[in-house]
Amino acid sequence: MAEHDESLGPEGYKVAAVEAWVAKNISDLRPPFKWTRLLGGHSNLTYRIDDSKGRSAVIRRPPQGELLPKAHDMSREWALISSLSATDVPVPRAFAFCEDPSVTGAWFYIMGLIDGHPLYTSEDTEMWVPQHARQNMAWSFIDALATLHAVDPDAVGLGDLGKKENYVGRQLKTWYRSWNSSIEAAEYDDPRAHELQQFFLDNMPDQGPARIVHGDYGTHNVLIGPDHTVTAIVDWEISTLGDPLADLAYALNPWPDPSDEEPIPAEAATAPAGFPSRTELATRYADKTGRDLAQLDYYIGFNRWKTAAILHGVYARYCAGKKSSEGVDLEEMRERIDRSLSLSEQAVNRLGMRL
Repeated sequence: MAEHDESLGPEGYKVAAVEAWVAKNISDLRPPFKWTRLLGGHSNLTYRIDDSKGRSAVIRRPPQGELLPKAHDMSREWALISSLSATDVPVPRAFAFCEDPSVTGAWFYIMGLIDGHPLYTSEDTEMWVPQHARQNMAWSFIDALATLHAVDPDAVGLGDLGKKENYVGRQLKTWYRSWNSSIEAAEYDDPRAHELQQFFLDNMPDQGPARIVHGDYGTHNVLIGPDHTVTAIVDWEISTLGDPLADLAYALNPWPDPSDEEPIPAEAATAPAGFPSRTELATRYADKTGRDLAQLDYYIGFNRWKTAAILHGVYARYCAGKKSSEGVDLEEMRERIDRSLSLSEQAVNRLGMRL
């Protein structure tokens, strides 16, 4: 896909129409705006807007073109940000939501600008979080997740965000179907994918009360502020209701631990020295929430298996020519699938069970 020429104006936005809508609907912002593209955000078209009085905000809409039915769900993101703004969960200020596609061709919303940075790589960490501040940053990271999982979704108007029952079971069904449908194109199968799926079905822990699960909680989806703590959680588009321990395990998986059989990649955001271990983060979460983490390795293994299934599907699309593989190391991707299955198997073994 060709890159957008920003000299032609912000991609996906009819500037005059959007600014007229803002003038009518948001008293705290006064057009015209200076528009600046912000990177990241799962390909959603995200811009910083600075008004004529020096006030700033962020506008966000889906990418242009045909989308999958549930992809890039602006209404879901808006519902979460606006509802959680009344809680202690760190979210940007919710300004307004526009569901009139005649304004600029798609739904969009405007939220407050947060002074903070996501951490995608070890270079980001080295740049934005000095070593002496990394422990507190990590505590802040896990505390923000604990705060989210303490929210009663019914109490904040989010009780209909998703099904409350059988979150892990539904995920196992979805991603196992994905694995099986990708085998032919990928020309790659692994018996562990099938054995692990059956193990997770047969040994599923009882789920407690459903909570809001972010679905992609990591250092790439939080903003680290000038005080080196989490100032906001962002990118809520796949959030739903479900088992908070599945959300926790996903968040913990990128963090290193002395028990690991191999180190995490050196380029990972959590690789630099100074962070607490994965076990220490899990202990802090348990202390904050009172949740029993005896089955945490089940959830860690489940998330590793799910990662393998996601990667397998992407790999299959590359192999089938549905995605350009230019610049993509397919052999490395295949190794990541294998590594994810191995890590899932190791988690299961730590439970004292064997496949």
